[in-house]
Amino acid sequence: MLAVVALLLGGCATSGNPKDPIEGFNRAMFGVNEGLDKVIFKPVATGYDVVLPSPVKTGVANVFGNLDDAVIGVNNLLQGKGKDGFSDFGRVLLNSTVGIFGLFDVATQIGLEKHDEDFGQTFGRWGMGPGAYVYWPVFGSRTVRDSFGMFLDWYADPVVAVVHDVPARNSLIALRFISHRAQFLPADKVIEEAALDKYAYVRDGYLQRRRNVIYDGNPPREKEDF
Repeated sequence: MLAVVALLLGGCATSGNPKDPIEGFNRAMFGVNEGLDKVIFKPVATGYDVVLPSPVKTGVANVFGNLDDAVIGVNNLLQGKGKDGFSDFGRVLLNSTVGIFGLFDVATQIGLEKHDEDFGQTFGRWGMGPGAYVYWPVFGSRTVRDSFGMFLDWYADPVVAVVHDVPARNSLIALRFISHRAQFLPADKVIEEAALDKYAYVRDGYLQRRRNVIYDGNPPREKEDF
């Protein structure tokens, strides 16, 4: 990790795209993930999607989404968005009680909006530039900034922070991963049909989306400083 970050920060260019200076490494890791997904992740997620009834899959996604809301609330407060932050904590309180430990998303039903914030976005709001694009094994698309944020997201994750029994914690992490992968199954065909270069399609889509969410849907017109 540190070696790759040092390479990124050093600006060692192996690509004509200034946002993707280590494209050779990234494409290799993209190929690794594609192989893992084809052999392991997608088949498991497909089985999960086929076997479990929709209410169960929705309940699992809601439970993990409820845990995410706690970290999202912290990030909203760190970004100075107090109203959104307290709304996030209100969601956690309501869904953890009335929603039975998050199985039911009661908060959304009564109008408490679900947000999407993480430490990478917080660093961006604080003025930290994105740095180069990097594609990690298993974790996928990140920038240098989001890579640092990813580690804080991990340590702040309630599953990691609260569940100390290693087998139970790892089982929950695996279940969340499978749940997330199953939710993206419908997008697979769209990406395959739309992309002449799947790697570039995923990269450009990720960078565009991240810039959009950091500025809450209203990014400035000027180009970000890399």
